[in-house]
Amino acid sequence: MKIVCIGGGPAGLYFALLMKKQNPAHEITVIERNRPFDTFGWGVVFSDQTLGNLVKADEPTARTILQAFNHWDDIDVHFKGQVVTSGGHGFCGIGRKRLLNILQERCQELGVNLVFETDVIDEEQITRDYQADLVIASDGLNSRIRSKYEASFQPDIDTRKCRFVWLGTKKLFSAFTFAFEQTEHGWFQAHAYQYDGDTATFIVETPEDVWLKSGLDQMSQEEAIAFCEKLFAKYLDGHALMSNASHLRGSANWIKFPRIICQRWVHNLEVDGKTVPIVLMGDAAHTAHFSIGSGTKLALEDAIELSECFAKHQERGIAAVMQAYQEVRAIEVLKIQSAARNSMEWFENVERYTAMQAPQFAYSMLTRSQRLSHENLRLRDAQYVSQFEQWIAEQAFAQAGVPHPTLPAGVTIPPLPPMLTPYKLREVVLKNRIVVSPMAQYSADDGVAGDYHLVHLGSRALGGAGLIFAEMTCVSAEGRITPACPGLYKPEHTAAWKRIVDFVHTNSDAKIAVQLGHAGAKGATKRAWDGIDQPLAEGAWPLISASAQQYLPGVSQMARAATRAEMDQVLQDFVSATIGADKAGFDWLELHCAHGYFLSSFISPLTNQRQDEYGGSLENRCRYPLEVFAAIRQVWPAHKPISVRISAHDWVEGGITPDDAVQIAQLFKQAGADMIDCSSGQVSKQEKPVYGRMFQTPFADRIRNEAQIPTIAVGAIFEADHANSIIAAGRADLCAVARPHLADPAWTLHEAAKLGFTNISWPKQYAAGKFQLERNLERERQLAAANRGMSPQEIAAKLLEG
Repeated sequence: MKIVCIGGGPAGLYFALLMKKQNPAHEITVIERNRPFDTFGWGVVFSDQTLGNLVKADEPTARTILQAFNHWDDIDVHFKGQVVTSGGHGFCGIGRKRLLNILQERCQELGVNLVFETDVIDEEQITRDYQADLVIASDGLNSRIRSKYEASFQPDIDTRKCRFVWLGTKKLFSAFTFAFEQTEHGWFQAHAYQYDGDTATFIVETPEDVWLKSGLDQMSQEEAIAFCEKLFAKYLDGHALMSNASHLRGSANWIKFPRIICQRWVHNLEVDGKTVPIVLMGDAAHTAHFSIGSGTKLALEDAIELSECFAKHQERGIAAVMQAYQEVRAIEVLKIQSAARNSMEWFENVERYTAMQAPQFAYSMLTRSQRLSHENLRLRDAQYVSQFEQWIAEQAFAQAGVPHPTLPAGVTIPPLPPMLTPYKLREVVLKNRIVVSPMAQYSADDGVAGDYHLVHLGSRALGGAGLIFAEMTCVSAEGRITPACPGLYKPEHTAAWKRIVDFVHTNSDAKIAVQLGHAGAKGATKRAWDGIDQPLAEGAWPLISASAQQYLPGVSQMARAATRAEMDQVLQDFVSATIGADKAGFDWLELHCAHGYFLSSFISPLTNQRQDEYGGSLENRCRYPLEVFAAIRQVWPAHKPISVRISAHDWVEGGITPDDAVQIAQLFKQAGADMIDCSSGQVSKQEKPVYGRMFQTPFADRIRNEAQIPTIAVGAIFEADHANSIIAAGRADLCAVARPHLADPAWTLHEAAKLGFTNISWPKQYAAGKFQLERNLERERQLAAANRGMSPQEIAAKLLEG
């Protein structure tokens, strides 16, 4: 093949050498507009895993790169005069110029044609001149080719809100260093790492509004560097900061990061009757924020994958190669970009976390991308995690007003996992941070919670969670979702719930909560297994909502707009149900203002088109739910908490956004709410949620740390590692686990055992099961440690032997 790479950065050079190595008969040319030793930027960072990929792809190149690398394991986080260090991270730094020179030399060694100081203006003519069968567009962040063929590539470019500048210094850092400094205008952060024997990269970043208030937009390059030197003087030890972008003047050095992703990566160019694919690679195709150091990694791995696709699929034709390349890389890039987005947003919102103490702030920063979890950190640096867990536990026991457990002399146990630390809200103390979510069971008889509910909720109370939620309990017969939903609008309902609450209190140390709601436009439907959201064929009741609506267009019953009198009646129904909940003995109450139900329908602009004082602005739309909250708070005992469940994102254009959710939380906080239960969606069938593990946790994080109100995180939290990471990082105060609790009532006890944490109380009747489970798990851990490297069949045989 004849191949032309337009752009001599890491992607183009590495692909050229890999393809030349794969088949020396290929005629490959790399065309670069700069001179061989020109470069912009300072050092680049790779993880140990990336280095492993390079060794597999081309060992000679990898060996040369490794010899030039500066390697470190530690990350230092400097915040509020303290430094927090964690190890085991395995990073390497190398100068960008040195990396390019290594790749250039390897290309020349293999016979790749390198053409410098040539700016490609006409890729069609270049294709003719070199008779190219394939063109690689590795022309960087501001790719001219991507822009020219925008209709084919369909790029999505999101310019972010921080300003940053790449600088260098002769101050050498022994660890990857993050330093945070507050000014009168806001927070600045530095990302610093050594990449060769005498130089380090020093990136300074701050939100654009802080940058503008600081006057950096008006400063010369020299003045801006002096500003940064003064701000970060205590980390530089008298060393100067340097710029290698002398061609730029003043504020042009400070750029905003563009997050780029392309829908398609290949454009077919027609040249003289011949179809020649142009393939995007590296920054031309995608970007990943520098805070996770993956831009060059992605470029090199693009090159590796495309060369491997040629080796695997070339016999099927070049179109098959292109399809395989895009399918594989699009998924991998999306994973990295998702992590990079989380990391980038954390740094864009540093001020959100600055109320934290240094240990938790550092942990939050380390786990910001959600690629590093609690147990992953433990694998990297067990001592750091152990010390941090001890700190978290001390804070938690102090907050809960509970004495920290003491042990007999000589007895040691592992530090308490964050999810098992106590938590106090008003006068209610939870033994741990795990919540059994309210999950509709559709098993009540005329609103009465019966034996099924006793067993369902009782078994989960025995299963180790700190707080057990009953499902949404309806405040009136007309407020039910289905005829099989439980209620709190008759004396027999209160008596039935009291029986269940008494069982939980007598037989466990869990607390039990009720969630009160009114279905609104989503009422009068069949049980889920008979047809979720499908209207009743008979026995339906009239529906009301904030405004007239039909939840399932053309299917659901039409709900009409509630009158003032009906709103007053529903408010009184909530008050009566609240009084009943207290008589039943519930420890905790939650007001359901989410998922498109009656109170939620007032909050979302998708379902509220009222023209009175309850419609229009967000404050007006929240007015009625706040009136209901005030009324139930007045009759609910002062020592018991009330949480509020909200839909923090409608996932529909024009609906509630996470920004709105922070304001909603602030309004409920001002009204006296104790906690926000952060769910999302189910307001409109037009929703397009973005799912993934812990996908709703960012809403809890924002609300907790911006509105400064405790939160419950929900949504795809399904293992202890998730819960420990969320609690330890201060992203939420409690973690609600739903479906795993349906599969395993004793999820909390079992997850603790999997962690090797045995100092947790089980029901005394189940003690023999506890000891057996712990022995079995310990045996499995020992066997796994002893047999690493054995085949699954050999391990299975060993297990059978025992």
